[in-house]
Amino acid sequence: MKKNVVIFGSTGSVGTNTFEVIKNDKKNFNVILLSTNSNVKKIISQAKQLNVKNIIINNQQEYLKAKKKYKKLKINIYNKLIEINKILQKNKIYYSMVSISGIEGLEATLLLSKYTKNLAVVNKESIISGWSLIKKNLKKYNTKFLPIDSEHYSIFTLLKEHKIEEIKKIYITASGGPFLNFPKNKFKSIKPKMALKHPNWKMGKKITIDSATLMNKVFEVIEARHIFDVPYRKISILIHPKSYVHAIVEFNNGITKMLMHEPNMKIPIKNSIYQSGANTIKTKSLNFKILNNLNFKNVNKNKFSCTKLLNKLPNFNSLYETVLLTINDFLVHKFLNNEIDFLRLNKLIYKISNSTEFLKYKKIKPNNIDQIYRLKKYVSIKMNYLSV
Repeated sequence: MKKNVVIFGSTGSVGTNTFEVIKNDKKNFNVILLSTNSNVKKIISQAKQLNVKNIIINNQQEYLKAKKKYKKLKINIYNKLIEINKILQKNKIYYSMVSISGIEGLEATLLLSKYTKNLAVVNKESIISGWSLIKKNLKKYNTKFLPIDSEHYSIFTLLKEHKIEEIKKIYITASGGPFLNFPKNKFKSIKPKMALKHPNWKMGKKITIDSATLMNKVFEVIEARHIFDVPYRKISILIHPKSYVHAIVEFNNGITKMLMHEPNMKIPIKNSIYQSGANTIKTKSLNFKILNNLNFKNVNKNKFSCTKLLNKLPNFNSLYETVLLTINDFLVHKFLNNEIDFLRLNKLIYKISNSTEFLKYKKIKPNNIDQIYRLKKYVSIKMNYLSV
């Protein structure tokens, strides 16, 4: 019997990789729902390839055009995520992937947690801002959570059969981005085109800029804190330019484990779908040249000032994480539009995040999704009035 699958954000990078994994094993899997924001052409193509009967197009204008253009196709086209209540049956589906970008992914994560046995999430914003809400749903609906970012899937794998109390230290690796060896006194000259050239990964613009500032690693540490319930003092960022080792876990018994694989997102995706050693994926042979020169080093916090934000975060899911996400989103957008330079981007993320206006949210836990979305809107409005 085929296992049912849902892919939210199927036209993005991770969503496409997930789609391709399923496409290569059609005899075992059946995709019942896909979603996109506005890439109608691609999602229609995907639906045709796997005979998917339901798609969601979030963009209102694109949805209306698609409803008219593709009315003869035997595909149900919806506009709102909440409409999954009409699509999914009471019997739980096998696997759901949430690869929607942005804090809006929290709604999808919470909705799908009710309907799926295995909830795979690559949307870091939902984990960062609303983990306490997600965790509550996971327990309520008896849903297994699968982190898909290579770092968190590696930690997840390394911690199997281990208790949290056994952990001495978790190291999350970072390539260092395109400016690892670029002098800070030249940061002001960095243009968006330069910052978008990641040395190892092909990603969207926003996350590539986050990699350049190392803000993505700040977010990944927050995710690890939430997912694995480990205090911040036990999590560190380690620079590893080749992105071959994705995580290292040091245990109290003197044993240290590391997980490595080539920078290919299909590896954590496929392993999360099959959850056993039965699946195979074509990869390159073990790279001894990299193994003999792993080149680990500590982060230069003066150069990458965003990493200092981790020093005083509360060891629980607070509303402050939503503040951090919103401030960073706003300023990255400014940088990509050439409204601020790269040096100012780094300085402002740290400075504004430490303003009295926002620090108070460190003491407040999120109660519901509306509270998080209202705060995001409020911070965005405040940012418009700040001199940046």
